[in-house]
Amino acid sequence: MTASPARRALAEILGTALLVGIGTGTIVAGQNAGYLPLTLLAAGWFLAVLIPVAIFARTSGAHLNPAVTTALAAGGRLRWREWPLYVGSQLVGAFLGTFTVLATLGRGVRLGADVPAPGYLSYLFPVELVGTGLLVVTVFLIADLGEGRLRWRLLLPALVVGLVTFLAGPLTGVSLNPARSIAPAVVSGVYTDLWIYLIAQPLGALAVAAVWKVGRLHRWSRRAVDPSASD
Repeated sequence: MTASPARRALAEILGTALLVGIGTGTIVAGQNAGYLPLTLLAAGWFLAVLIPVAIFARTSGAHLNPAVTTALAAGGRLRWREWPLYVGSQLVGAFLGTFTVLATLGRGVRLGADVPAPGYLSYLFPVELVGTGLLVVTVFLIADLGEGRLRWRLLLPALVVGLVTFLAGPLTGVSLNPARSIAPAVVSGVYTDLWIYLIAQPLGALAVAAVWKVGRLHRWSRRAVDPSASD
């Protein structure tokens, strides 16, 4: 990134605020309306990721997620000394987004805090682990291959979040993002099984970073950019 640290921090704050505000706002608004179809919930989270990524990708990289930032640092794509700037900004943004939802829509549905449905606790860890891993795969693809023609690859992270939300949202309260998990939990005072989200998400991200750094995916993506590249 060529932007100054201050500009990158501001981008992460605003971007994460948009992500959390749109995503959890969709949940709260649906509750206020009395019903929210699953397709609209998934669409809300798709847009919650796509909009800030499209706006801020060229300023800060639009991590918007401590798990993504951790994976990029572990994979050698971000200096560890920049990790606190990004993660701190993301947490500030997540709280900003949550307080905005509280002020505009009220505190219904625990402000969208992550809570697994009764009987589905066993699904929580694998969904967050695999879902966060898939999200990080899309981020690494964009980092290696670029945004693509008409910036189409920026759709990939949003598609992952939207699809996982559609498949498992009502069962596990899909998050895939520690900042998105923490802020609504703290503001609403609902910490049910929060620790599982906060363990599974970084583990999924770090697993992809480790495999990508030394494995076939990294070599494949390098060759896609430069067919003459050697291992």
